[in-house]
Amino acid sequence: MMKRNLLVLGLAVLLSACGFHLRGTGENAAFALTELDVQARNAYGDTVRQLRHLLKSNHVKVHAGAPYRVLLVREQETRRTASYTGAARSAEYELNTALDYEIRDSQNLLLIQDKIDVQKVYVHDENNLIGSDQEAAQLREEMRRDLVQQLVLRLQLLDPAKLEELQKTAQAKAQAEAEALEAQRRAHEDQPQQPSIKLPVNLQ
Repeated sequence: MMKRNLLVLGLAVLLSACGFHLRGTGENAAFALTELDVQARNAYGDTVRQLRHLLKSNHVKVHAGAPYRVLLVREQETRRTASYTGAARSAEYELNTALDYEIRDSQNLLLIQDKIDVQKVYVHDENNLIGSDQEAAQLREEMRRDLVQQLVLRLQLLDPAKLEELQKTAQAKAQAEAEALEAQRRAHEDQPQQPSIKLPVNLQ
């Protein structure tokens, strides 16, 4: 066992000396995009604050003039009963946090729309409500950190070339929709207007 541990330790030191780092390990993660804009419906929430901090710690420039924008559309927290005690009282709760997010370009065209979910279960002790509430609050914070980590890993994998393709597709779609609306407006204007019919007024 000792030889095996020494072997693993030796390999770890060797890989570290060669400059090898695991992808997706926080500050060692490499991003193809070097700048991003980050916005949220809750502009002062903990989630967007943690996301900005983690991106900056990974050498991503976060500013309003970036070519692509991450928009945190909605963050929803729910709770459901996971199991019951013999007295039919809730013994365990499952906490769920879901984050809807979008990737848009500088012209606000939608490129990517996705969602992240995180779940955790905790024991609810009716004899220690304060402790149970504190545990639930702590789990919520851990879930938020997990949520941000998952989002950062997804942002890390964004390919600029792929985003450019999505951008061209979105621009073509927006142009086609605008041309269709313009054609519809012109067709409506070209239709002959029916003269209004005035009904006789009975003055009796």
